[in-house]
Amino acid sequence: MRFEERVKVRNDRLATRIWRTVSVGLTAMVLSFAATGTVHAQTPFSPAVTVNNRAVTFWEIQQRERFLRLLNAPPEAISSARETLVDERLQLDAAERLGLSPSIEEIEAGMQEFAARANLSAPAFIAQLEQLGVAGETFRDFVTAGVSWRTVVRNRFGPRAQVTEAEIDRAMATASSAGGTRYEIAEIVVQFTETNQAEVRALLSDLSGSLDGEIEGFSDAARRFSDVGSARNGGLVGWRSAGALSPDLRAQLNAAAIGDVSAPVPRQGGLAIVQLRDREENAPASDEIVAVEYALIPVNSDADAAGLRNSLDTCDDLYGVRPGGFERQILPIDQVPGNVAPILAGLDANELSAGLSNAQGQPLVVMLCGRSTAIPEGAREDIRNSLFQRRLATYANGYLAELRAEAIINENP
Repeated sequence: MRFEERVKVRNDRLATRIWRTVSVGLTAMVLSFAATGTVHAQTPFSPAVTVNNRAVTFWEIQQRERFLRLLNAPPEAISSARETLVDERLQLDAAERLGLSPSIEEIEAGMQEFAARANLSAPAFIAQLEQLGVAGETFRDFVTAGVSWRTVVRNRFGPRAQVTEAEIDRAMATASSAGGTRYEIAEIVVQFTETNQAEVRALLSDLSGSLDGEIEGFSDAARRFSDVGSARNGGLVGWRSAGALSPDLRAQLNAAAIGDVSAPVPRQGGLAIVQLRDREENAPASDEIVAVEYALIPVNSDADAAGLRNSLDTCDDLYGVRPGGFERQILPIDQVPGNVAPILAGLDANELSAGLSNAQGQPLVVMLCGRSTAIPEGAREDIRNSLFQRRLATYANGYLAELRAEAIINENP
C-alpha cells in the first residue's frame, strides 16, 4: 500500500473513533438533560395552556374529559373541556380578586349537592369516580369553579339584573300577542330534588347556550338528561298551540329562529329548556287556554273508581265525597306533569279517567276540573325569575368575555 493510501486509511479510522466518542457523549448528555428536566418533553403534567400564569395541564384536560363522559355530557361539552378549564382559571382569578373565593365548607356542600343527584354521599361518589379512573381532585376542582363563579356573578350583577313590574307586563303582553301560532318543539326537562336545584340550573343554562341551532345535539342531550317521557323521542314533543304554553315560553318562542333554544323555564318540580323546530302561523285565536285545573284522587280498586264517577258531578263535590283524600291544583299548561297532560287532553270538564299510579303504586283517578284562559296565579313570578336568570346569564357571559380579552393566555401544542 502506498504511503498516501496508508495515511487516508489512518485518517478514516481516526474520524470513525472520534464520531463514536462524540456520539456516546451526546447520548449521555441527552440522557442527563432528560433526567434533570432540561429537555422539555411533553408529559401528562406539562402545561397544555397557561392562563395568567395558572397552568392547565394535559392531565387535567384528560381527567375533565373522562369525568364528563361518565356524566353522559354532550359530545360538544367533552370536546371543549380545554376551553372550559381556561374559563375556570379566569373565573377563579376573578373570585380571588373580589375576595369571593368559596370556603372549604361551601365547596364540600357543593360536592354533596352534586353527588346527591346520583343518590350518593360525596365520599361515595368520589370513590366510584376513582374506581373509573377519575381523581377526586378533578371532581373538587369542577365544583370549586362552579361555586366560585356563581358567587361572583350573584354578587357583581345580582342588583343590576333585577326585573321591574313594567318589564314583566311587556313580556306578558308579547306572549299574549302570539294569537293562533303553533310551534313544533322539543324539550329537556330535569326534575329538582331536595339538594340539586343549583346544579340543575347550571346544567340547563349551559345546555341552553351550547345547543343553540344544534338539532341532533339537542336530541342527544334530551336522551341523556331529560327526566320525562319525551326523552325517548329525543325530546320531541310535537306541535303545541301558543295557548298551550306558558307566557314566558311563548314570548321566547315568538322571537326565536328555528333551532333556537330557550332559557330555562320553570316546570312542575323542575326546569326545562325548549328548542323551536318549526312554526306555523294561523288565524288569531280568541280564547287561548293557558292553564288547567285538575284533581288526583287515590283509589283502592276499579270498583272504588267507578263509585267516584257515580258520585261526582264537579270537582267541588270532592270536598264532601273525599274530604282530604285528593290533591287539586291549577297549573300553566306546560307545567302539567308529562304523565298527566295526555290524559287531561282527552277529558272534558268534570270528566274522570283512571290509569295512573302514585310513587307507592296506588292507583289514581284524574279528574279535569276545568281549563282557563286567564294567567294563573304565580305566572308573574315565573316570568320574573326567567327574565332575571336570562339577564344574569347575559351579564356573566359578557364579564367572562372581558376576562378573556384581558388575560394572557399561552397555548402549548
